[in-house]
Amino acid sequence: LLIFNKHQVLMQPQQCQPHSPPVKVAASILNSDLAELHSECNRMISAGSDFLHLDVMDGHFVPNLTFGHPVVQCLRPKLPGVLLEVHMMVSKPRQWVQPMASAGANQYTFHLEPFCQIGSTGGGSDSSSPAIGNVDTEACSECIRHIRENGMRVGLGISPDTPVHLVFPFVESVDQILVMTVHPGFGGQSFMSDMMPKVKSLRDRYATLDIEVDGGVTPDNVAQCASAGANVLVSGTALIKSPDPAAVVARLKSVYKS
Repeated sequence: LLIFNKHQVLMQPQQCQPHSPPVKVAASILNSDLAELHSECNRMISAGSDFLHLDVMDGHFVPNLTFGHPVVQCLRPKLPGVLLEVHMMVSKPRQWVQPMASAGANQYTFHLEPFCQIGSTGGGSDSSSPAIGNVDTEACSECIRHIRENGMRVGLGISPDTPVHLVFPFVESVDQILVMTVHPGFGGQSFMSDMMPKVKSLRDRYATLDIEVDGGVTPDNVAQCASAGANVLVSGTALIKSPDPAAVVARLKSVYKS
């Protein structure tokens, strides 16, 4: 028997599987020409990106500082109908829910690590990073509720050092799980193929869940993402810096058709 709930949990995997969720490509605009941000966003949507991914960093959860809700507020009226996902690499996720909702964000993806007792940041870039401890389930769940109450979709992300099983209790409450394939907040990193078992673990349990991968995703490694079960692909440099981003989107999606 197959026992299904919101994300079609496979309690007893069989040959017959539920329909897979659609493949989506999100353009990460952090590496675009920020002086031409509106034009760059339109260029990415015209190239076939399904939505835009905005990296928000507070200088605490990760060392870098990027843009916040005022930028989202400026972009919103210029991008009608475009889904804006804000990837909140911040140490206090709840604090920015209402400002982002008021600014016009459609999806609020925050990290689990600020709710962990150990490893308050997910941005460690080496093996000496502190181990991730127990999760404050009540506080994390309250943050999810607060996002819902403000009318946004909910995404929950984990950094490379965070065990995937820690997100399992929250899957039924969110729309998407983000598996980072680089350490957040650090540029110039390569795609971490050793994160794919996390993706597969999620897909094996949740057949219809949106599983997003972010960090170093390119046409050269997207087959690994597809094989593991990711269906939402965040691509930054590969898209932004390409002279033909539409071809990149097509190549990313073509792997799922083969």
